[in-house]
Amino acid sequence: MALSRKMAAEFVGTFWLVFGGCGSAVLAAAFPDVGIGLLGVSLAFGLTVLTMAYAVGHISGCHLNPAVSVGLLVGGRFPSSELAPYVGAQVAGGIAGSAVLYVIASGAPGFDLAGGFASNGYGAHSPGGYSLLSALVAEVVLTFMFLVIILGATDTRAPAGFAPIAIGLGLTLIHLIGIPVTNLSVNPARSTGPALFVGGWALAQLWLFWVAPIVGAGLAGGFYRWLGDE
Repeated sequence: MALSRKMAAEFVGTFWLVFGGCGSAVLAAAFPDVGIGLLGVSLAFGLTVLTMAYAVGHISGCHLNPAVSVGLLVGGRFPSSELAPYVGAQVAGGIAGSAVLYVIASGAPGFDLAGGFASNGYGAHSPGGYSLLSALVAEVVLTFMFLVIILGATDTRAPAGFAPIAIGLGLTLIHLIGIPVTNLSVNPARSTGPALFVGGWALAQLWLFWVAPIVGAGLAGGFYRWLGDE
């Protein structure tokens, strides 16, 4: 498969993840009377990955996340020569998804970016007021577990055809755990898009949502490479 087609698949897939996941938080989470809440937002993020895994997984592997690409690289599942193009396509897709979401959301009366626009944060910008340390630990551990699920579900020894379901449900579960702490990232591309629109504090705290997921993913890649070695 040509690299340009893989990049296009990663762009579209990450666009869908950010637009669908963050869109559910911005447009539907607290909608009067029928808001979907934390459970609905968690499920929305899981569904974006599940649907894209079936749609473009056979083209690009459906990483949709720089941390996933790094974890797969460390785990021996992904060539280093494609890392930079994949990350570029993922970040561009995340920004595009956020841009479309902004156009839609800003059409509502009273819309204000001060509400956070589904940005990730810690301290005063954590949904539950969690500290920097809490956010760091949560993002590292939850990304680690997400990558273990991905690496295990896509192992050639795992049952074929079920990986997207396990990965989608895994992402749903870690959102149920992590949204109160940081709004949950585990994905630098997902964090970058909204932060660019919010600016200020969101950009100042963005470093954590690059560093922690990549560290967690790298640790998981090394761990699973050892765990699954025959």
